[in-house]
Amino acid sequence: MSRHALRTLSGEIAQPDGTLTRGQITFSDRIVEVHPAPASSNDYILPGFIDLQVNGSHGIDVMTAAPGALFEIGRKLAREGTAAWLPTVVTSPLERIERAHGAIREAAAEQGAESGAAAILGMHLEGPFISPRRLGAHPALNLDPRGEAFERVLALESLKLITIAPELPGAIDATRRLVARRVAVSIGHTDATLEEARAAIASGATMFTHVFNAMRPLNHRDPGVIAAALGPSAARSAFIPDGVHVHPEMLRLAWRSRGTPGMMLTTDKVALAGTENGAGVEIGRARARIERGAARLQDGTLAGSIISMLDGVRLMAGEVGVPLAEAAVMAATNPAAVLGLRDRGRLVQRCWADLIILNRQLELKAVFISGRELG
Repeated sequence: MSRHALRTLSGEIAQPDGTLTRGQITFSDRIVEVHPAPASSNDYILPGFIDLQVNGSHGIDVMTAAPGALFEIGRKLAREGTAAWLPTVVTSPLERIERAHGAIREAAAEQGAESGAAAILGMHLEGPFISPRRLGAHPALNLDPRGEAFERVLALESLKLITIAPELPGAIDATRRLVARRVAVSIGHTDATLEEARAAIASGATMFTHVFNAMRPLNHRDPGVIAAALGPSAARSAFIPDGVHVHPEMLRLAWRSRGTPGMMLTTDKVALAGTENGAGVEIGRARARIERGAARLQDGTLAGSIISMLDGVRLMAGEVGVPLAEAAVMAATNPAAVLGLRDRGRLVQRCWADLIILNRQLELKAVFISGRELG
């Protein structure tokens, strides 16, 4: 991999601990040095965001996308400040899941650091091992995570993250086997009790998928899976910060409960994101359209968001009250940690030089992917 000329930027630099430091950052394809110094700019410098749940964007659906179309999603995401992502495959027949995985694997193998696109880190499989009681927009094609179905999923070499309902027969053993294969396991689309969720965490689950959505509701006598997601845990809780899937006040309560280290942001965006007219497209079990700030099925069921990661960071900073650098931790540092990545999501020496520049109004001024500024 070729290196290119060194470049230095100055401003308010987001640190991995959620603070801002006035200083300078020097980089080529990777970060060479970050140090405190008088800065000639008041801009914010943040790590490029990492979105672990992207079903589609700008009219392209991951389920049907060829490798070239996945590259196009990546180029669009990069220009929104997202530096890396997981194409997300939803509940479908196993043959269709395997076809989508093949396209993702091919796209990931062919991508280069100089492509100007957000890096494909692998596949997130959201189903079919989910609760039939908590489908959301997914079709009722659910399977238990055991037997031939599980073995076929376990064989998907680009699988990096999977959402599982831990109460399903075989789920705990499946979690252990997936973790042993270095696949991150997320608890989601679930009717799990508190005890079942805790058993999954004890078996190695490290994330909760879009907390509050497609989950057993929180109840003071039957706290369920959401209590596990809001309490002290080794698993980080992912939220969709569009103000629709979760009210900003609930995001504030979650932040107070979990703190910045325990929270993550994902968009769960769908193909309708970035489109002009919001015309209906097939999502999961039915057609969806843009209505009241999100993608919805005809019956009003939420089917995904239409935001960018930067939109979510702005909402967390502006409406929830999270300091900007802490919102960046939720959108970059913590997602990288879930995948076990030490060279992304942080502005520290030897990490990939994926960074975004915002002005004081949080408007996007520039994006650098592997040290190259996007035009």
